[in-house]
Amino acid sequence: MTPPHPPDSALLPNQRHLFDIPDEVAFLNCAYMSPLPKVSIAAGVQGLGRKAQPWSIAPGDFFSGSETVRARFAALINARPDDVAFAPAVSYGMAQAAANIALTKTQTIITLAEQFPSNVYPWMDLAERTGARFVSVLRPGDDDWTAAVLDLIDSATGVVALPHCHWTDGGLIDLEAVGKACRRVGAVLCVDGTQSVGAFPFDVQRIDPDYLAVASYKWLLGPYSFGFLYVAPRRQGGRPIEHNWIARRASEDFAGLVNYRHEFHEGARRFDVGERSNFALMPVADASLKLISDWTVPRLLATLTRRTEEIATRARAELRIESVPSARRAGHYLGLRFPGGIPTHLPGRLAAENVHVSVRGAAMRVTPHLWTTDADVERLFAVLRSTLA
Repeated sequence: MTPPHPPDSALLPNQRHLFDIPDEVAFLNCAYMSPLPKVSIAAGVQGLGRKAQPWSIAPGDFFSGSETVRARFAALINARPDDVAFAPAVSYGMAQAAANIALTKTQTIITLAEQFPSNVYPWMDLAERTGARFVSVLRPGDDDWTAAVLDLIDSATGVVALPHCHWTDGGLIDLEAVGKACRRVGAVLCVDGTQSVGAFPFDVQRIDPDYLAVASYKWLLGPYSFGFLYVAPRRQGGRPIEHNWIARRASEDFAGLVNYRHEFHEGARRFDVGERSNFALMPVADASLKLISDWTVPRLLATLTRRTEEIATRARAELRIESVPSARRAGHYLGLRFPGGIPTHLPGRLAAENVHVSVRGAAMRVTPHLWTTDADVERLFAVLRSTLA
């Protein structure tokens, strides 16, 4: 669980200078889409510029950049590079998973109520195709998603498809406990880590998911339409949903591509999306992942936890606005719950004052990052006070 009060020694200094965010903008909306770091933008511009002179792109370049990024992401989740594939979206990654899971009509698929659709629609489709029963865990009144999920896992469970934290309010799920329950009954655990990986620790050795899909444009500070799919070693013999040249053995030999091969490259590489080498986006992801690695996820989490706890405490004390208790909420995430519901005119008032948040479900999502300043938070509360007065 998230430590409620990280020590000062664990905190990172403000990093706003690394991002192109004007002083008058209070961007408290990383869970919507992060800004790209300046260094990542520069890397992308340089990468895109290579296409202007394609003679400078050698065959080896199709492999070297992607393997570096594959290794960076693998280190972030305590995996081997061989366990990581490239996927342009969570929906693509979960389609790979769903295509390789055999279910019967006597089994169930478990998801969460109000879960992000990309980890719901693939399982609704699989239930329709197989006759399996689709089960949505209702939102618990005490915010204990873990207990609610565990109560439904039994011998009939075939798939459990979850996030690490709920995208509307940060409600946290103990995936280690869920993973153990899945293994006891032989269920497949499929995780959407988009709202956690990069800011909240995720260890595949401890959680042991079968599949983990992560889009890069939020907490990985990366580009849109770019992401990753972790595939557990026990699942790496599956059949990919597409067949591209670079996933096959000996694809480094361009002249030999006319000699078609049945064998795939090692590990999860068979699941790589076509044209994975993307010379514009791969350098962006590389630069952003390096920044996160330099900061370290534990220090990132400690810093963001301090910030969200300050906001949650003030909201409760000054305005009677509640949120998921810190013991059951991912520390980097905050969903504010207003008595009587979110005032209809509040999102517009905030946007007019250049205070950027999101409304998801019944919560107003406030998700700061290292670019957030005390002044940003004061501007948020100034609008809240004037609106709720």
